[in-house]
Amino acid sequence: MASRWLSAYRQICKSGFAAPAESGDNRAAALAGRSQGVGRSRPPPLAFSMKIRDQELLARLRALGSKVRGAARVAGGALAGGADDAVDLLGLPAQDLTPRVRSALGHLIEEMADLRAELTTAHTRLAELERLADEDSLAPINNRRAFLRDLARTIGYVERYGAACSLLYFDVNGLKTINDTHGHAAGDAALIHVAELLRANTRNSDVVGRLGGDEFGVLLTRADEANALNKASRLAQVIADTQFVWEGKPIAISVACGAHGLSAGEDGQVALAAADRAMYQQKRASGAGK
Repeated sequence: MASRWLSAYRQICKSGFAAPAESGDNRAAALAGRSQGVGRSRPPPLAFSMKIRDQELLARLRALGSKVRGAARVAGGALAGGADDAVDLLGLPAQDLTPRVRSALGHLIEEMADLRAELTTAHTRLAELERLADEDSLAPINNRRAFLRDLARTIGYVERYGAACSLLYFDVNGLKTINDTHGHAAGDAALIHVAELLRANTRNSDVVGRLGGDEFGVLLTRADEANALNKASRLAQVIADTQFVWEGKPIAISVACGAHGLSAGEDGQVALAAADRAMYQQKRASGAGK
């Protein structure tokens, strides 16, 4: 953006809006010629000798940006208070601010405000797209892609610092029965119910994600496999003890869980498969079915 402003300012100078100051030798020669009536030339359209370097003017324009951003916009896109007010904030010598110079700078300042507004809008849209790309389509937690990315980062953390971290795997028992008995809307609500409980009962440093269908994962930092398994059991108990009501009817929800301690250099998919196996072992041992 800075180079764009400098280029625009220089273009104004080239097009006759601003004439560069004459050097000492050139000024003396010009005065001598004028005193003899020889070599007199018509002055440029705008006799303006800017006593300030391009970079300094650019710095002032950029410093003005915060003031321009804070100004309200009125109908037609003009700055509140007028471009002249913004030009005055530049602090340039009054004798240099001829009407045409003020107009040119005013256009530059308005363009700068427009560019900053467009950039802010672009950043907002980009943040929203990133959120949508990482968030599950149903529950307010990470989707599988985002969870696997965080799993890889956690494994890297284990490798770099030797910290104990673990992966939990959850499977909702009897979701098909809920769908068949109460409808798929009830099944979706049950999944959201589980996701919210997992998120509410884990730390901010932990990561909760939906791995697909009725399966969820949780990344625990600074927790070895034994502590992780204990945490998984407590989360499963919270889910079983928290009543889920659909259309006035309570529906029992339970989950099977498994835990796997992460190792340095481990492949994320391998770790996920190990946690999945641990979950199914617990499911078979408890006699729970889908």
